[in-house]
Amino acid sequence: MTAATLAAPATPVRRTREGRWANVVLNVYMVIFFIYLFAPLLVMTLAAFNAYDYPSVTQWRGWTLKWFDALAGDTRILQGLRNSILVGIGVIAVSIPLGLSGAFILTRLQSRWNGVLYGVLVSPILTPGIILGISTLIFWRNFQVPGGLFLAMMAQATFIASYSMLMFLARLQRQDRSLEEAALDLGASSVHVFRRITLPFLAPTIFTAAVIAFLQSIENYNTTVFAIGGNWTLVTEIGSRFRFGLSPVINVIGVIFVVLTIIAATVYVILKERDRKARMAR
Repeated sequence: MTAATLAAPATPVRRTREGRWANVVLNVYMVIFFIYLFAPLLVMTLAAFNAYDYPSVTQWRGWTLKWFDALAGDTRILQGLRNSILVGIGVIAVSIPLGLSGAFILTRLQSRWNGVLYGVLVSPILTPGIILGISTLIFWRNFQVPGGLFLAMMAQATFIASYSMLMFLARLQRQDRSLEEAALDLGASSVHVFRRITLPFLAPTIFTAAVIAFLQSIENYNTTVFAIGGNWTLVTEIGSRFRFGLSPVINVIGVIFVVLTIIAATVYVILKERDRKARMAR
């Protein structure tokens, strides 16, 4: 009997042990990952209910809701939030049509220059936000447009439109164009084909791109701070307060956003589950 034959029966045992160690390592990694992910959120939430004058959980002064009242009376924060929402809506209105146009050009235009055009259209994503903000400010000053909400919207749309384009591009590459070609052969106009076939096909991506564009806009700082001028958004106002020390009001804002995110995610999952069940019932 050879040595290889004697060692063969031990192979399943070694595999079992290796599988157990792999599960242990994976479980430890997942625990560390979730602690790393949620510990800052837990600390931020606790600090929002701490009576101490600065964001802290180590110096506990008791539970309080006074920072929620302070947020309701902070006019600059509330105005910054309104400005952020206005800029975000404007970014959606600009970036979605631009991104969709770029995706149509790349998918419908058969040219050897498509690779170059793709690189040009994606380049704003790779450009530092500081450069985008400054270049937008310099460009629009030639037209006597000062810094403000409009320039912040245009500066953000320069790179958010590229993200939207990539999402539309991925969707259009999966489209079966035979329906469009059949409709055109039957005499339908290009506008009618787009409205009745292409647009419904792109509807889920349009909604997703709009949500992502809004979220990217509302959290953007590097680009916005150079184009906003004398105005401010929620993020730039929070950034400016770092120089003087933050109060737990900022933690309250974080708590509100976390709660809204959980509610939105829960509603989305419920709607998707209902849609899945409805499709299975057909």
